[in-house]
Amino acid sequence: MKIGVVIPAYKVVKQISNVISSLPSIIEHIIVVDDKCPDSSGKEAEKINDNRIKILYRERNGGVGAAMITGYKKAIQLGCDIVIKIDGDGQMDPVYIDKLIAPIVNGEADYTKGNRFMNPNILKIMPKIRLIGNSVLSFWTKISSGYWNVMDPTNGYTAIRKEILENLELDKISKRYFFESDMLINLNLINAVVMDISMLPKYADENSSLNIWKAIIQFPPKLLKGFIKRLFLKYFIYDFNMASVYILIGVPIFFLGVMFGLIEWHDSVINNTMKPLGTIMLLTLSITLSFQMLLQAIHIDISLTPKRRIK
Repeated sequence: MKIGVVIPAYKVVKQISNVISSLPSIIEHIIVVDDKCPDSSGKEAEKINDNRIKILYRERNGGVGAAMITGYKKAIQLGCDIVIKIDGDGQMDPVYIDKLIAPIVNGEADYTKGNRFMNPNILKIMPKIRLIGNSVLSFWTKISSGYWNVMDPTNGYTAIRKEILENLELDKISKRYFFESDMLINLNLINAVVMDISMLPKYADENSSLNIWKAIIQFPPKLLKGFIKRLFLKYFIYDFNMASVYILIGVPIFFLGVMFGLIEWHDSVINNTMKPLGTIMLLTLSITLSFQMLLQAIHIDISLTPKRRIK
């Protein structure tokens, strides 16, 4: 089984050499993608005497997603059976590589990713502001991606098998820091099995290029778009089940009930009148019933989290 590593390189000139030199011998191909780095991280990697290294230079900066897509395509060309993503900033410990690829090798998963929250020691290591921010993003991504069993969606330490890469529309995946979250959304659309692997990060003097609070502001519109796309394709194009029925009935009734309720409330305030009990009961029933339908749809979505690996 041929294993490759893709390292997106941007402003990691101080760390890239240590990252590459720490990779174990089971890695047959080390693909470094210089994403138009102003510090020439790719040139720094060229100084390392290791025939496993392939360095790709992008003509313009496209973000971590664009660099990874370039690297993934090269890995497919090289015939890699499993492709690992490791950032060039030194925060991902190569000691976890065996643990990361084991579920894929054993046929248990299509895609594995690091999860820093599975280890209780993370409370001592991760900066508190990142801990809170990641928790918020994790919940939003669970809803958007449909992978209710995973946490820590911004963790970029991942491994994926070749067959899944070939099934993904790589050019349609987000090119910048939304890349990892968008990968999960697209993986769910092809029913890939995703598994979290417990690991701890390494925090030293280097700073993460992902601003967690900036992500909390920028990610929600993208997550909402991904959620609507997944919902439409998975429950109305690829399949039609009870979740589809609950969504079709529950969503319109819920919003109509809320809108009608606001109109009636406004009218009663302006005219200083009480609404009939029947009107109040109708509003309460419509909102309660529709909310229950949406909860049932969520329950079905959770139960349909992919569990069997794609053949």
